[in-house]
Amino acid sequence: MTTPGDDHSGGRDTRAALPCAGCAVLLPAAGASTRMRGRDKLLEPVDGAPLLRRQAARALVTGAAVLVTLRPADHARRAALSGLAVATRPVPDAAEGMAASLRAGAAWAGETGARALMILLPDMPGITTADIGALCAAWAADPGTPLRAATATGTPGHPVILPRTLFPALRALSGDQGARPLLPATTRHHPLPDDRAVTDLDTPEAWAAWRARNPTP
Repeated sequence: MTTPGDDHSGGRDTRAALPCAGCAVLLPAAGASTRMRGRDKLLEPVDGAPLLRRQAARALVTGAAVLVTLRPADHARRAALSGLAVATRPVPDAAEGMAASLRAGAAWAGETGARALMILLPDMPGITTADIGALCAAWAADPGTPLRAATATGTPGHPVILPRTLFPALRALSGDQGARPLLPATTRHHPLPDDRAVTDLDTPEAWAAWRARNPTP
């Protein structure tokens, strides 16, 4: 089953480019997939490509600068990105948790001069190029306020876009936490179709259930 923005070309999204000028994209991929019982969730094949490659390619089509954080010796995930115009950055302290990737991403985004950073979790296969572009457009309407994707019924989820004013706070995060503590009450929500903003796959059971709902054509 396909959804808008899906591609079947080894990770290359063939939709027309959707501009994300000024908003860089971080795919934090330095986790260890510990709940997958020996499998790597980011190397699971979806539409003929490893999930990590597929999601990075979708982000690239928007025209955004894209960074993927990796464990220093994660050769398999690095190989999955071969040929894509993404930046990669090793995270020596990846074992600390999500905050290590967020610190690296904030530092990189600052170096690129980005006005905002989208945190795009790579284990969410439902997020499409169209979704990323729509979030960028919504952010551009009020670029100083954080933006968070939500389900069609309003449940907050991911991706999240943080303005440059929050980069210092991102660089100060520690432990296995995301950016939720940095989101103020004024954070705007942008609905995405169905439940794709909250569908992350980090167990074999979650993958099996998702594949049952999304059979390969």
